[in-house]
Amino acid sequence: MLIGLAAKNGILIVEFANQLRDRGLAMGEAIVQSSKTRLRPVLMTSMCTAFGSVPLLLATGAGAMSRQSIGAVVFFGVTFSMLLTLFVVPTAYELIARNTKSPEYVARLIDRLTAAATPPQKTGADL
Repeated sequence: MLIGLAAKNGILIVEFANQLRDRGLAMGEAIVQSSKTRLRPVLMTSMCTAFGSVPLLLATGAGAMSRQSIGAVVFFGVTFSMLLTLFVVPTAYELIARNTKSPEYVARLIDRLTAAATPPQKTGADL
């Protein structure tokens, strides 16, 4: 669950940065803008999950030790992954994708090449 939530939040930021790069924004600007825009969804998702595990942390009675362990792992794991998502993911994306083009660059290049290589269609007036 922790890995899935952290991955989903990281994907939110990176995918939105890719969309902004497709629209023509520079790499740094796209990362900052995507981080700002996706801050609230990442915080809301992580905080809801973390606070949802508080009853497990406060469990008493039979089997409380196992529930408290699970609650601690979920609460602190989600909190830590949220911090990693907000700071490490944008930094890693900047380092890894620094020298790459926009994700749509290759698709646009292929479209231009196929349009240039395709001969114009003959119509009835041309025959």
